[in-house]
Amino acid sequence: MLDPELLERITARRAELDELEEQLVKQLEEVRAERDELAVAERVLERVSEQITGERASVAPMLGQVGGRAVMLIPHREPGVEEVVLPPEHQRILAAVRQAAGPVMTRQVGEMLGVDVSVRSKLEPLRGRLVRLADRGWLRKLPDGRFTTRL
Repeated sequence: MLDPELLERITARRAELDELEEQLVKQLEEVRAERDELAVAERVLERVSEQITGERASVAPMLGQVGGRAVMLIPHREPGVEEVVLPPEHQRILAAVRQAAGPVMTRQVGEMLGVDVSVRSKLEPLRGRLVRLADRGWLRKLPDGRFTTRL
């Protein structure tokens, strides 16, 4: 016959182990849930980081390829950004607009820069540069199509 005291100890120990198992299962579920949350947080952080990097890259001047030639993209004008960041041709355009007595048409800028203004195909690239400079905040384009320096 088994000792009743020994059976009681075994039963008590079994109850302790069952309780410990429940705690460990609960703890393991919490650990797995937290690990899953961290994995999601890491993916979100990577996505946000990529977006921020992409935004910074789109604002920073970058070299691009056009027709197999490297070209400098025109950066947005911001406080502390000097016009020396612009390609030399764009600096010349800014200087010509600045020299003018007032707002100027593309043709006038072309004359100041020595472009053959009688040929439309020579003026269109200049107009594109003027518009790009205006879009990036380096110049102002007036409703009548003339350009002026920013105040």
